[in-house]
Amino acid sequence: MHNGSQTRSLLLIGFGGLLLLLAFSGLNALSVLRQIETRNQRIREDYIHRDRILNQLRADIYLTGTYVRDFLLERDAARAGVHREEFEAASGQIPGLLSSYQRIVRPEERRAFSAFSRELLAYLSSLRPVLQWSAEQRQSHGYSFMTEQLLPRRLNLIGIADQISGVNEQQMEAESREVASLFASFRRSLLLGLVAMLVCGLVLAAGSIYRILRLEHLSAMRFNEVEQARIALRDLSGRLLEVQEHERRALSRELHDEVGQSLSALLLGIGSLVAMIPPEENRQLRAHLQELRGLAERTVAVVRDMSLLLRPSMLDDLGLIPALQWQAREVSRMKDVAVQVEAGSVPEDLSDDHKTCIYRIVQEALHNATRHANAKSIQVRLGQKDDKLLLVISDDGLGFFPEREKGLGLLGMEERVVHLHGRFHIQSAPGQGTSILVELPLAKEQVGVG
Repeated sequence: MHNGSQTRSLLLIGFGGLLLLLAFSGLNALSVLRQIETRNQRIREDYIHRDRILNQLRADIYLTGTYVRDFLLERDAARAGVHREEFEAASGQIPGLLSSYQRIVRPEERRAFSAFSRELLAYLSSLRPVLQWSAEQRQSHGYSFMTEQLLPRRLNLIGIADQISGVNEQQMEAESREVASLFASFRRSLLLGLVAMLVCGLVLAAGSIYRILRLEHLSAMRFNEVEQARIALRDLSGRLLEVQEHERRALSRELHDEVGQSLSALLLGIGSLVAMIPPEENRQLRAHLQELRGLAERTVAVVRDMSLLLRPSMLDDLGLIPALQWQAREVSRMKDVAVQVEAGSVPEDLSDDHKTCIYRIVQEALHNATRHANAKSIQVRLGQKDDKLLLVISDDGLGFFPEREKGLGLLGMEERVVHLHGRFHIQSAPGQGTSILVELPLAKEQVGVG
């Protein structure tokens, strides 16, 4: 009991711990993957946001330069005014973009961005006076301004913007490498966790298999012990039946030979005494002797009946069938029950064990049917079928539930049959009578002999 409780506790702790480890590893893996995914998404969104602002600044720088160039090359005053308005619209977005990028600027790009901001604002400031030139000024100084001021400063600004974009790309690559490192670390920890769980599972499985095999071995040993005990009990029961039959035979012989002969001698002596007394003398003594003679005769009858019940001599002298028929006649005479014996082909050289088994089963069945079942008709059928001796005893008594009400008599009958490796079956129900079926195997030399 203690070992079973200990085994259940160990299995519960082992499998419970393994399940908890699996659950913890799964939840930890989900958490780390969520963190990696969130961080990767944040890096991507931050890079896209920065790159979008820088691209917009590049585009505005190109547009402002283009509008100024178109303004300087335009001869028509109305169209030149349109180019001026387009320049103001494009340059008006630049401060807002600079302010937006200023809020997300990194320390490593702060110096370049400050230089870029100053240069861009100075570039825009240098362009605004040019937009006020007349047509003659544009024609005379426009080309030199574009080649000496506009294009070089615009290229410089684009270069600074490219530097900032390069810093962004480097930063994104660094953060991507950090995420990759984090993912590699997670993969290593997950692999170690899987190895640990595999080792724990193998240890637990090995322990469980060892425990199960040990319990199976112990169960097999216990089963063998029980089987050996059953065989020993069966042998002991058979031995007890043999001893019981031997004692019954000895008691029957003693009653028949010793007590019976003594009582017979007593009867002869009493008869002699009665004969020696003249009829006309001492009538009182003769009456007393007659009473003693009747008592002796009744005692002889009782002793004879006891001897026959213990072990009928005709079972050994005449055989099984005559003994069964005599038993049926005695039960019919004493109990007022119709008992019919039908005997088919039965081997003449039945062993003493088989004859005793059949006789005792019939004796016990007749006793139960007349005493407990109140039967009025009993049929006993005995015959041979193939290599088996078949006995069927049927009555019209009260019936019973064999599963619930199997008494010592029925157990003794079954024990006798099992001892001879036979089969014993009872079919009964309340109000439907009882049928007893017995099958006893015959030895090869007995099969077909009858």
